[in-house]
Amino acid sequence: MMCGKSRRAGFALLILALILVGCAKRPQLVQAQAPAPTGAAVTEPAAPVVSPQPAVPRAPEPPPTSSTPAAPMPPPVKEFTEVVALQDIYFDFDRYDIRPDAVSTLAANVDWMKSNPGALILIEGHCDERGTNEYNLALGDRRAKSTMDSLVAQGVAADRITIISYGEERPVCAEHTETCWSKNRRAHFLAKVR
Repeated sequence: MMCGKSRRAGFALLILALILVGCAKRPQLVQAQAPAPTGAAVTEPAAPVVSPQPAVPRAPEPPPTSSTPAAPMPPPVKEFTEVVALQDIYFDFDRYDIRPDAVSTLAANVDWMKSNPGALILIEGHCDERGTNEYNLALGDRRAKSTMDSLVAQGVAADRITIISYGEERPVCAEHTETCWSKNRRAHFLAKVR
């Protein structure tokens, strides 16, 4: 029996607690009111008087200038020419990382670039015919960028280098063989002497 009474007492306490929590009184908000005017007339403040100004045409404002100068536009691609000393590097199928056998070719290209500091460099990224045009353009771009990154890491100034991707559009070999395709997967170098 004791167990039943303590259950009922506990249940009653729980109900009472819920009622007290749910019915807590909220304080009333009281708005303060301004006292009513006493016999004196209420006047509005006078509006400021603005005298008309004669219309004077303004000079056009110059366009905003940025604090950093714009990078110079690279010369058109047609201004770059072949340089015998600059040799192509080649890539594995569907890859854009520099192969170990391309390291010495890149080093020789860097030597020429350092001995000709006035020359601007164009790196063309090329692919073989396999894959869609869009895919090959993107892959050719990655090949040109990784080649540029390698040159910059070896001390060639990045502002001398322009990259472009031709994807599969300019093959050096038109046969449908792996030997031919491997010749088309390349980064090709051109130069423009300033």
